Formats: sequence, structure tokens, C-alpha cells
Amino acid sequence: MKKVLLGLLLSLGCSSLSFAQQAPCGPAGDLAADVSSNVAADSRCFELRMYTAEPMKDGVGGIDNLHQRFREKEIEIFERLGAEIIAVWQKLEDPNTLVWMLAYRDRAHRTEVWDAFRTDAEWLALLAKYPVPIAAEAFTMSATDYSKLK
Repeated sequence: MKKVLLGLLLSLGCSSLSFAQQAPCGPAGDLAADVSSNVAADSRCFELRMYTAEPMKDGVGGIDNLHQRFREKEIEIFERLGAEIIAVWQKLEDPNTLVWMLAYRDRAHRTEVWDAFRTDAEWLALLAKYPVPIAAEAFTMSATDYSKLK
């Protein structure tokens, strides 16, 4: 049962990854002409992720467990793998939703970080400790040429 639950959690947690991996992001020179005209030449690849946690049932799930997973190690793992965590927020309109933003050097770096994260032993142990089924949304972005944050 634990293996089935772990597989379900991984698939739910990574459900939006395929879309986000395909969407363009990063410096203007890495992007197609139709999306790069207002993008900074030195922009990083930004990703905004929203995780809505399933309510806790039989010790599994719940927004508090999701926050604890982030608090305890998830942010540290991403930073160790090379991502920068810009911020983590609690969505007040939906308190079961955690919102966070990451930054990568470019699209290739994002792919490298996520590929390493999915198989990271510390992540897999943390996921087993705090199993939280989630609905995930992810958006990748590039900074405009006039943005202070690049």
C-alpha cells in the first residue's frame, strides 16, 4: 500500500511538471522571437508553483504537513540542487494552497534541477515521512527588460 501511495503522490506532485518543462523561460536570447521582445537579456528562468493539499485523512495529507515538509527539508534540497527559492507564501483565499517561486539560470538548469530532485534520496525519504497528495499548477516566466528582479 505504501508503494502505491508513494507512486500516487509522485504522480500528483509532478503532474504539472511536463507542462512547465515545455514552456519557455530564461534569457531573451534563449526564447523564440514571438515571446522575447520584452524579455531581459539577462533574465533567469522563474517558476511559480501552487500546491493545493488534499485534506488530512488517516494521517495522510493536509496543508500543515505540506508546510512542515517545506520547513524541514524540501527548500534545502532544492537549494542544494542549485535552485534559488525566491519566496514561499500561504494563499489566503484558499488556506489549503501553498505558493512558491523558484529561479534557475535558464530552462536547461530548471530541467537539471527537477531531474535530480525526482530521484534525490532525501526527497524520497521526506515524501514518505509527509505524504501529502496535491493538485499542482506551475507557470514558468522570464523577467521583462525593465524588471528589477532578474
